[in-house]
Amino acid sequence: MEKITDKSAAQKCAEASVKDFSAALGPFVVATQTTRMPMIFTDANAAENPIIFANDSFLTLTGYERDEILAQAFSFLLAHDSEPETLAGITAAFAGDDVCPEAHFRRKDESNFWAVIYVSPVQNQAGKVVEHFVSIVDTTKHKDAQEQYKHLIDELNHRVKNTLSTVQSIVAQTIRTQPEPQAMRDSIESRIFSLSRSHDLLSAMNWRGAWLHDVVDIALTAFGDAGIDASRFIIVRKDPIGLTAPASLVLGIIFHELAANAIKFGALSNDLGTVEIDWAISHSVRGLRLVIRWTELDGPEVLEPTHKGFGTLVIERGLTHELGGETHLDYRTDGLSCTINIPAPLEVLNE
Repeated sequence: MEKITDKSAAQKCAEASVKDFSAALGPFVVATQTTRMPMIFTDANAAENPIIFANDSFLTLTGYERDEILAQAFSFLLAHDSEPETLAGITAAFAGDDVCPEAHFRRKDESNFWAVIYVSPVQNQAGKVVEHFVSIVDTTKHKDAQEQYKHLIDELNHRVKNTLSTVQSIVAQTIRTQPEPQAMRDSIESRIFSLSRSHDLLSAMNWRGAWLHDVVDIALTAFGDAGIDASRFIIVRKDPIGLTAPASLVLGIIFHELAANAIKFGALSNDLGTVEIDWAISHSVRGLRLVIRWTELDGPEVLEPTHKGFGTLVIERGLTHELGGETHLDYRTDGLSCTINIPAPLEVLNE
């Protein structure tokens, strides 16, 4: 076949080819033109399978005009990032192999979409393949769903590993500091239960993060079972501060440890003490910082411990390693004061 170099001449030749097989396959071509599935015909006798027919659904999917498509090689439709394996699959499909390759295609506006192609030969009366009939199934939504699913699985694996690491640390540290089996069991259960509540809170927010006041409430309300009146926790500030998921988990554990310590040794170990919790965003040379203050009042006299317990280690290491923050524990005689200073882990959340 003589090579056609002029595009308009190529289009005229393609249109003439369409008329030929339209006459032979009349009703079928009419049905193809009006169907909702994108379809094209290519010339099987020319190199690179030039397009000789495209139905309206195909034009809608790709954004091209019909005269922009006719006489173009089939490869013209492929995205620039098409892999060699994809190109080999397409070549095999046009060669008659029983394959249905999935490929990355590009629209006129350079946006891409995924589609599976089904190539069927069209024969003349002599049995010679003269055209290829190609139907195209858009699989973009399915492909995007697969990617989202993979992302969710990877994220879940990451969270599970972090959670198991936290649980392992809780168990190991508690065993070291609690020699009595029952005390050890109670301590481990309360800490894991606190972690579980934080997970529930984040799950309700699709793990986008959580509000600081919700993290505080969740951590502290559990101590109602210990007979602690909720009114003894005084939330001075309730500005809506959004936390990232990691910050929510770490701070949830820290509030639990501070409350548990206050019940055993601090302001909540008597009938008069209270705890004030305050927070604010501050500006510093290091950028925006979230500063949280835990202040115990009217409790028994406080003495600085001679060794660091599990709660202190959790507070210091959690802030330093997980959040890049710092903490200051002030063992005042009138009550423990804890100042938490972390990079402002602000999240955009909707109430």
